Amino acid sequence: MDLGLSGKWALVCGASKGLGYGCAQALVQEGVNVVIVARNAAPLSEAQKSLQALNPQVHVLSVAADITTEQGRASAFAAPGGPGSAFDIVVTNAGGPPPGDFRNWSREDWVSAVDANMLTPIELIKATVDQMAQRGFGRIVNITSSAVKAPLDNLGLSNGARSGLTGFVAGLARTEKLAGKNVTINNLLPGAFDTDRIRQTMQGAVQKTGKTMEEVRALRIATIPAGRFGTPEEFGQACAYLCSQQASYITGQNILIDGGSYKGTY
Repeated sequence: MDLGLSGKWALVCGASKGLGYGCAQALVQEGVNVVIVARNAAPLSEAQKSLQALNPQVHVLSVAADITTEQGRASAFAAPGGPGSAFDIVVTNAGGPPPGDFRNWSREDWVSAVDANMLTPIELIKATVDQMAQRGFGRIVNITSSAVKAPLDNLGLSNGARSGLTGFVAGLARTEKLAGKNVTINNLLPGAFDTDRIRQTMQGAVQKTGKTMEEVRALRIATIPAGRFGTPEEFGQACAYLCSQQASYITGQNILIDGGSYKGTY
């Protein structure tokens, strides 16, 4: 299926590896020019080379910056050869806050979580969405978490910040000024994917329980009806579809990708 995206420009955050890289990979394969952003320059440079090799016909630019800061966002918009802030596609993505007990979190912990996982996506939306509406095409995809649907008690910082973003998007996406101008905003909610994030989580379980990594991994997979972890590649393909011409009637939605782990009906 031709997704109708060839020649468009995308900003993909947290794209040096994991789910962000998977999204950039799928978009590049569809002929999309990308500006990829991440904090660490070395892995970001390797990601840029790999993406460019996938499709030499597109532009792949990289910006080593912290997208959660005003300066980092300005650097992404100022990428030489990029479209400025006139992106057709924006994929927001920031690392989740650490787990823990809410009794131990300070105000600063909460502010940091909200800043990264709620306010940063909102700032990126604010900087790009009106230009998208003027051009008659725009796709914003926020990578959030399955915890929005099924909160975990030790992920309170993430539960709170990401739920705030979800509520904001629900209202904004349905406005005639955006939906009526072929601009969509959706959230992708990943469950357990084979990324550094889940490996770090499992390493914590190894230290806490004394089990081996293989045992912890097997126990985690046993909770997933699909019988495996998801891959960044398939996550990226779902993202690319939401960005497509064919997905113009999908907006304000929370798309759960978790191998059947969520037990609810709705």
